[in-house]
Amino acid sequence: MGSGSENEGASNELASKDVSCAETNSGSSGSPRSAYPLPASAPTQIDPCGIRYDFNLGARVLVPEGNWRVELRDLDTGNILFQSDKGGVFVASTKRYFIRFRIEAWKDDVSVFRHDYDAPDKEILIQFPVGTLGDIMGWFPYAVRFQRERGCRLTCAMSELLIPIFQDAYPEIKFVTHEQVEPNAFYATYSIGLFFDDVDCVWQPCDFRLVGLHRTAGYILGVDPEEMPPRVVIPDDSRPIAEPYVCIAAQSSSQAKYWNNPGGWLEIVNFLKDSGYRIICIDKQPFHGTGIVWNQIPHGVEDETGDRPLAERARWIRHADFFVGLSSGLSWLAWAVGTPVVLISGFTHPTNEFATPYRVINYHACNSCWNDVRHRFDHHDFLWCPRHVGTPRQFECTRLITADNVKAAISKIPAFQNHARRTSRAAEARSFAREAAE
Repeated sequence: MGSGSENEGASNELASKDVSCAETNSGSSGSPRSAYPLPASAPTQIDPCGIRYDFNLGARVLVPEGNWRVELRDLDTGNILFQSDKGGVFVASTKRYFIRFRIEAWKDDVSVFRHDYDAPDKEILIQFPVGTLGDIMGWFPYAVRFQRERGCRLTCAMSELLIPIFQDAYPEIKFVTHEQVEPNAFYATYSIGLFFDDVDCVWQPCDFRLVGLHRTAGYILGVDPEEMPPRVVIPDDSRPIAEPYVCIAAQSSSQAKYWNNPGGWLEIVNFLKDSGYRIICIDKQPFHGTGIVWNQIPHGVEDETGDRPLAERARWIRHADFFVGLSSGLSWLAWAVGTPVVLISGFTHPTNEFATPYRVINYHACNSCWNDVRHRFDHHDFLWCPRHVGTPRQFECTRLITADNVKAAISKIPAFQNHARRTSRAAEARSFAREAAE
């Protein structure tokens, strides 16, 4: 008992206090008001006995003045989480992730109200932070699973840049931006994010670094955490170019995410060109960095960078034989559209991302600091390297991933193998034709 709180005179003050401990990987710090819309100031459901209640960021109950006793119970474990023996108080559970709560209230020691969490046909909001691509690709399928298992009327709040690629694929879900959220409309609200400093597991039942970036959403929503890619609708799904091609993305938001082998990309580009591919770079920016550290897209690629719609990126990726990228958003987009992904990363453990047989990591080097709960990722430090900053070993996690490692992964891809066979047969045919002409 004790997983709750009470506050005389319910107000937004409690709601603000409750969400101030969260921080998502979108780069916010301190209060996450910029990451998520706040819930309604008072519970949205009203019982004839005068009790207001809902499940907008945990179980919330507002009881009138008088001789009241309120109890919050977890129906699945049978645990009583909190009890209050006061009237005129606002009771809120500590936990903000999905729990099948029972709320019960007694007046003058007589039970007058009991409500078990009941999602079917209820309006429920799942909100995602803005400013991130890969995370949403990984998290959104769990919202879909939640809607299908619970039978609710689901609204998803997310960036307006992402809504177009999801809304036609999921007509049963309502999509809104954060600015369009109407908090008074919802029976329950859940916030999906990476909560780095959630020591008491208020926002997540277990630390996301232990279960994987995407699967944490399954735990937060109380659904099967087994991964599945989202459906993505591409309005123009025609092939962009006729020739065989490969998409790559070499840029990211932190230097630790880059492939820091100085000659790695150049060797892979030459390898792919020698194999008969055109190489299309679809990064948002042709160069990115901070201070005196800047990263250019690889020499020799075809530059399709720019601030373009995600549907256009998805179109390029879908028709590529495969995609070569980092632990960043475009790799997750490639996974979503079903293109084989060669994912190069050392600072994350492979369990952090979606499963791909073409994952490249060098375990002989320092690795997986992102998933180490002893190290708190700093979104504001572009050169974050918690174990070896300022030493010759800085960023060795990817610096020691060789081009041969990546070539070996590429060589396992069936599309690459088929292309190599076609190229070899075509070369043999041309050689035979020349010999015949001579």
